[in-house]
Amino acid sequence: MKNVSLALQGAQMLFVAFGALVLMPLLTGLDTNVALFTAGIGTLIFQLITKRQIPIFLASSFAFIAPIMYGVQTWGIPSTMGGLMAAGCVYLILASLVKVRGDGFIKRLLPPVVVGPVIIVIGLGLAPVAVNMALGKSGDGSSVLVEQSIALIISLSALLSTVAVAIFAKGLLKLMPILAGILVGYGLSLTFGIVDFAPVTAASWISMPNFVAPEFNWHAIAFMIPVAIAPAVEHIGDILAISNVTGKDYLKKPGLHRTLAGDGVATIAASAFGGPPNTTYSEVTGAVTLTKNFNPVIMTWTAITAIVLAFVGKLGAIMQTIPVPVMGGIMCLLFGSIAAVGLNSLIKNQVDLTEPRNLCIVGITLVFGIGGMAFGIGSFSLTGISLCGIVAITMNLLLPMPKTSNSEEIETSVK
Repeated sequence: MKNVSLALQGAQMLFVAFGALVLMPLLTGLDTNVALFTAGIGTLIFQLITKRQIPIFLASSFAFIAPIMYGVQTWGIPSTMGGLMAAGCVYLILASLVKVRGDGFIKRLLPPVVVGPVIIVIGLGLAPVAVNMALGKSGDGSSVLVEQSIALIISLSALLSTVAVAIFAKGLLKLMPILAGILVGYGLSLTFGIVDFAPVTAASWISMPNFVAPEFNWHAIAFMIPVAIAPAVEHIGDILAISNVTGKDYLKKPGLHRTLAGDGVATIAASAFGGPPNTTYSEVTGAVTLTKNFNPVIMTWTAITAIVLAFVGKLGAIMQTIPVPVMGGIMCLLFGSIAAVGLNSLIKNQVDLTEPRNLCIVGITLVFGIGGMAFGIGSFSLTGISLCGIVAITMNLLLPMPKTSNSEEIETSVK
């Protein structure tokens, strides 16, 4: 009976994470069943490396949405996966440096003046895509998929439902705003008759996920590596959060170097199967806070449940029938929220933007990242998030510190 109880609690945790978990692959063109599989595998790998001491679940990282969308359009899914594997290796490098030099190294390399504007760029980089999809168009706005008046009703309903649940809901429901928005938007889409069930009819009940083997393209790798900055900071914040919830210091035991390594290997494994990068899920941490059940075995059952569901073919087919306006409406909030977290990083850590050094780093990073600045030599080029990440880190290392400055601490999280 104890195992049955743990299994049911594990399934509940997956339900909490489900909306965010499947939204990410839906937005980026990846397979939702693969995302379920790699979330499960990634969580089990994380538990193995951290000796199953932390009650935390890993799944699709929102910080990689914009880079993956760009990568898939530019180089295709296999090359994008190769770039994401390289991003996972960044975690392993950081883990090694933390083990050798302590976690103070990350605070010096990635202070809020660097992390804040990079997160803002990640959030706002694809704002036009969100608006186009909310209006019923394709992401680039080149074609109309749903008539605009209908699309606006659906997208705004999904958006408002997500906001309402996030603000007014209580208990576990408060942790599932994205799932609520998808359900409301999907229900309206059924009413307007714009849902095509042909993929569901054609799909088998049991089938293999559409795994994709990675390919290694130096352009994609150079583009993806700097993107790991934001989720690495998010990871540290989430580990601090779950430490506060359980009353244990996981930065010391099993250690930040182990948790970073676990996240990195989980991301590498996910990319090897064609799935989105993994990150620690704040929604699940919130559910752990509510239930007061800190047993990491529950997350093992959550992972097993995700892996089993990955082989249900019709589940993935149903996800594919979600109309564009539903996702567009939620993306309007999602991308804005990510940008707001970056802004909050600057505010919370009292980054003085009247100080010329800080103003130069933040200003140039924002304009380069959002404006689409590109530097290239021959066939090699840097643009967007990868360029602004490198620029921010380089400027922070090279520009002299002001004579008097407040100590800066890493901001906690981004999704």
